[in-house]
Amino acid sequence: MQPWQPKVIGLLFMAIPGSAQSPQTDNVTTGIVLMIGAVATFTVIDACAKYLLASAVPPMMVVFARYSLSLLYVLGLMWWTGTLTFKSHHPRLQVLRGVLLFASTLLNFIALQYLRLDQTSAIFFSNPLWVCALSPFLLGERIGPRRWAAVVIGFLGVLLIIRPGADSFHWAMLLCVTVAVITSLYQIITRKIGGRDPALVSLLLPSLVGSALAMPMGIANWHVPVWALVGLMLLMGIAGGVGHHMLIKAHTMAPAPTLAPFIYTQIVWMIIVGFVVFGDVPDIYTLLGASIVVSSGLYVYYREQVTKRRTLNSP
Repeated sequence: MQPWQPKVIGLLFMAIPGSAQSPQTDNVTTGIVLMIGAVATFTVIDACAKYLLASAVPPMMVVFARYSLSLLYVLGLMWWTGTLTFKSHHPRLQVLRGVLLFASTLLNFIALQYLRLDQTSAIFFSNPLWVCALSPFLLGERIGPRRWAAVVIGFLGVLLIIRPGADSFHWAMLLCVTVAVITSLYQIITRKIGGRDPALVSLLLPSLVGSALAMPMGIANWHVPVWALVGLMLLMGIAGGVGHHMLIKAHTMAPAPTLAPFIYTQIVWMIIVGFVVFGDVPDIYTLLGASIVVSSGLYVYYREQVTKRRTLNSP
């Protein structure tokens, strides 16, 4: 076992504050490791879901398993840390976050039935571009011409991946675009809530809402799969809770600008898992389009940090 692993495991069971603390230099590496681990865990979720769906497990049953098991993980974590509470300063917004996350998960799982992992993730990485494009209307933020140009270029990258009218076009690609838009709304609401709710409450309530929404159809379509598929369901559900937990912890250990580039390592995990598990090989259009989308997203994030620094330094 590597020297840092006990430290990382221990961090996951510490009480988590509602907002990120000022990270110390010696914690930045741990934060980066947690971020890479988080996006790798999200890859596990999608891979498990794709395999389950390919094994004729109904989509709503997969969604219900993902949320209910994640809920059990979060409840257990809150009990362990002595922070079990459902109290929120923004209950309606938290419920809306849960509804949006549930919708994005369901649509993503449906898309996974028809598309490769690298395709879904490449299109989903347009999410920061949607956040940037919608922020002026929903948060009143001012977006400069450079960021708008990056958004437009990024969307051209998405079109290169989708290629409407080409033989490779599939309607499920539009579901991935919808997932990116819905997730951007989820992130905008999260930004609006800020740190006024404890982080674990913001992790708990969406899992609770998702479980409640998926339960009726999940139970109606429930059948007992073979034990191997049950194991995949357990892995997927636990990965959901652990992944989001690692994501939160990463932001308490390292600055967001430091972590941002490592979010995009997920495309590497998706390509590797897609090839090893499903035999998928990404085409040149997906790779080129993903490069454009990722580059645009990183530039948007860079310009946001420049704008923040100017605002802080202005008299």
